[in-house]
Amino acid sequence: MSLAVPNHLSVIELELKRQTKMRGVYSLTIFVALVLFIILGFETANEANSGGFLQGFSQLLDFPIDIIKMSFDAGWGWFYLLVEYFPALMETIHMAILATFIGFVGAVVVSLLASQNLVKNTTAVSLMRRVMDFSRAFPELVIAMVLLFLMGKSAVPALIAIAFHTVGALGKLFSEVNENADMKAVEGLTANGANWFQQVRYGIIPHVLPNYLSYGLLRLEINVRASTILGFVGAGGIGEQLTANIQWTYGADVTAIFVLLIVTIIALDYLSRWLRGKLIASGASVVG
Repeated sequence: MSLAVPNHLSVIELELKRQTKMRGVYSLTIFVALVLFIILGFETANEANSGGFLQGFSQLLDFPIDIIKMSFDAGWGWFYLLVEYFPALMETIHMAILATFIGFVGAVVVSLLASQNLVKNTTAVSLMRRVMDFSRAFPELVIAMVLLFLMGKSAVPALIAIAFHTVGALGKLFSEVNENADMKAVEGLTANGANWFQQVRYGIIPHVLPNYLSYGLLRLEINVRASTILGFVGAGGIGEQLTANIQWTYGADVTAIFVLLIVTIIALDYLSRWLRGKLIASGASVVG
C-alpha cells in the first residue's frame, strides 16, 4: 500500500529543486563573469605596462636566483650579517610585544563593557561594539601611514597602529568568550551582594583568562609580521632594513634578513602553540 504525498510537500519539493537549479545558474554566471573580468584585467595591464604579463612571469625567479648567488659569493661573511641585523629583529619583536600588551589590556576593558551578559545597558554595549568595529576597520598599514605623516619616521606610529587594531581584533574575540562564560559564579556573587567589579574579578576572569591568553599569544604572532610589514613604510625595525637592502640589491643582506624572519616566525609559532595548548588544558581543568 503506497502512501500519498500531501500536496503542500510536493510543492515544497518542487520549489527546492527550482531554487537549487537557479543557484547553479547564478554560480555559473558569476564564475564566467569573474573569468572574463580577469582576462580583461590582464589585457588592460599589458596595454598599460611596457612589457606583457607573460614576459614578466618568465622573469619571476630572476631576483631570487640573483640574491642567492650573492649570498654564496659573500662566503662566511654571510653569517656575520645575521649578527648585524639581529638588533633590528629584536626591535621589531619588542615593538610587537609592547603593542600586543597595550592592545590586550584595552581589549579586555572594551570586551567586558561590550558583553550583554555583564552590562545590562544596551546603549553602552552597542557603543563599545561600534568602538571595536571602528578600531579593526582600518588595517595597521593605513593607520601607520597616517601617523607617520603626522609624527615622522619612528617606531611610535607603528606601535600605536598595531595596538589600536589589536584592541578591536582581540576585543571582538574576548567579548564572545565573555558571553559564553558560565554565569553561575556571577549569580552566586550577586546573591551575596558583590558589586560589578567583584563579579567580573571573581566570577568571570578566572574562567575566561586561559582563552584570553591563548588569543593574545595568537595575536602576538600576527603583530610580529605586521611590525615587519610596517617597516617598509619607515616605521623602523627589520622591515625597514629589508626594504632598503632590496632597493640597493644587496642580496646577501636580504637573504640574511629573510632567514632571521623565517626562523623567528617558526619559533614563535611553536612556542605559541605549546603555550596555548597548556593554557587551554589548564582552563578546561579549572572549568571541570
